[in-house]
Amino acid sequence: MGTLGTNIWIFTDPGGPAQAMAFGGDAGVIETFLRFLSNGKFLGLLTLLFGIGLELQYRSAVRKGLTWPGRYVWRAALLFAEGALHYVLIFEYDVLMGYAITSVIVAYLIGRSDRTVTAWMIAWGTLHVMLVGLFTVSLMTFGNAPAPVTGLYTEGAWTDQVAARVRELALYRSELIFIIPMGIVLFLLGARLLRAGVFEERGAGLRGKLAVVGLGVAAPLNLATSYAGPGWFAVDRYLLPPLVALGLLGLATSIVLGLRGAPGVVRTTITNVGRTALSSYVLQNLVASALCYGWGLGLAARLDGLRPWWVPAAWAGVCLLFMTLATLWLRRFSRGPLEMAWQWAYQAPWRRADLAVE
Repeated sequence: MGTLGTNIWIFTDPGGPAQAMAFGGDAGVIETFLRFLSNGKFLGLLTLLFGIGLELQYRSAVRKGLTWPGRYVWRAALLFAEGALHYVLIFEYDVLMGYAITSVIVAYLIGRSDRTVTAWMIAWGTLHVMLVGLFTVSLMTFGNAPAPVTGLYTEGAWTDQVAARVRELALYRSELIFIIPMGIVLFLLGARLLRAGVFEERGAGLRGKLAVVGLGVAAPLNLATSYAGPGWFAVDRYLLPPLVALGLLGLATSIVLGLRGAPGVVRTTITNVGRTALSSYVLQNLVASALCYGWGLGLAARLDGLRPWWVPAAWAGVCLLFMTLATLWLRRFSRGPLEMAWQWAYQAPWRRADLAVE
């Protein structure tokens, strides 16, 4: 849902994804603030959670006496394939391909000594800061070339957009230059936070520190860079938001641990989205495409005069849709549709061997 909070501004831009991500663009005061609320923060939070998930899978493999990374490499390959299909068929800024590459690297580090992991985090973190710094200097020195405005997303067919994604692969996949180094650091940090008890009662002090650093320090700085101009694009998306994400992780976890009583409707439906996260992620981008692009309802062009007010309404509508669908689906099934297909594919190479052991 947080990821859609960023992506909805891309779908609703009549100029298309390249125009929407044109290093800050020329959004007004209100739109800039609304973008600030999600830009980069939920990318960072999602990346932390992927690292936490990888740590849980590592623990499971160790507990079962399985070779690590072993089967996890196949899991990463499936994630890459899913991301590639999602990129080509639906959305230019898919993150799953980058996560797949990152997860393979981190899988070989997750069980190493603290000293080794720290060294890798420092090395990749330094590289990430250097890349952001160099890109920022370049933008401030030379500016950025405006993205060409075409009718591809307001008038073009779906097949035309698919062809454009294949043709402009280097442009749209260039974000991986930032996502992979950042991802390695955040994956490993997520694993360390889990080990430190961030989701347990004993982690109250840690969560408090995360909230102070992320929301008390990084968030105000991030707000300032949001209004500082397009030259600060990389800092505004890839450097400060991951720190804000740490604050969100600490705050949200403290709130959830403090809840008492049976879950209500809101808490239940949000949990259901979590249980169908992959299906909801793909569905939200597919629905947003159908709503906004010319081959669908074409709302990006039709409602451009109501920008930015209609964009949060579109976000809320799409969220309500997949929250409802996830809840209805899970009344009959234990997993989301894509999760079921993905699990089948993941188990396929070893199905006979596992049955023989049983």
